[in-house]
Amino acid sequence: MIVAKINELKTLYSQSSKHSNYQILSKRLSLIIGNNKIKIKSRYEVERLKYILKYLNVNKKTIADIGGNTGFFSFELIDSGAEKIYYYEGNKTHADFVSLAANVLNIENKIEVANKYFSFENDIINKEYDIILLLNVLHHVGDDFGNEGISIEMAKQNIIKQLNSLADKTSILIFQLGFNWKGNRNLGLFKEGTKKEMIDFISEGVKNYWTITKIGIAEPVKEGIEYFDINDKNVIRNDQLGEFLNRPIFILKPAKQSHV
Repeated sequence: MIVAKINELKTLYSQSSKHSNYQILSKRLSLIIGNNKIKIKSRYEVERLKYILKYLNVNKKTIADIGGNTGFFSFELIDSGAEKIYYYEGNKTHADFVSLAANVLNIENKIEVANKYFSFENDIINKEYDIILLLNVLHHVGDDFGNEGISIEMAKQNIIKQLNSLADKTSILIFQLGFNWKGNRNLGLFKEGTKKEMIDFISEGVKNYWTITKIGIAEPVKEGIEYFDINDKNVIRNDQLGEFLNRPIFILKPAKQSHV
């Protein structure tokens, strides 16, 4: 039975889609499936998680993973002590993968899988979380979710509106945003495509709702990539790293809690 489930996990993970093979497997899952058995393209999940956990204590916390893909962050946060994960993913194949993986890992009681695109109008009404992960989702507004007919300027307004709608629903928000609307390099959200433009856009847009407590920036190190707190040097765009590694990691707290 377990062999059949592992084979199904491999099949689900390998099914082609716009966002397939987008995350590596969590550590425990990779020991079961084997990274050498499936094609994986890392988006520096381990490096991002290391930076996030440097500042977050997730023990016994309730966490929403919005746009959770194949569940790397959900599963790793459970293994780091999270009490409950609410995982939202509109891609059915990814959601099925996470449901089956939770069964194989025997943590079905720790993760609630919702095969749907998170609704910033409806899904937050009666629920609060200790932490929300919103990683590399909102630049797909008007594409994977939302009104396909909106303009790029309206998309930018929606990004800020959706960010701010979460301010009374969590104590901490972990956020990343792509530079290209809908993932299209011809539809840049910012004129020069710089980290400073993005940081200024987010800072101004959320100032009445959030306080940005940390900004993590990817830097090349001898061992590969590591995220460090923002400084005058690493805030400069590094084209050699590629678009993804130029995306800052924002850690935000609601403005009403910023004094805590």
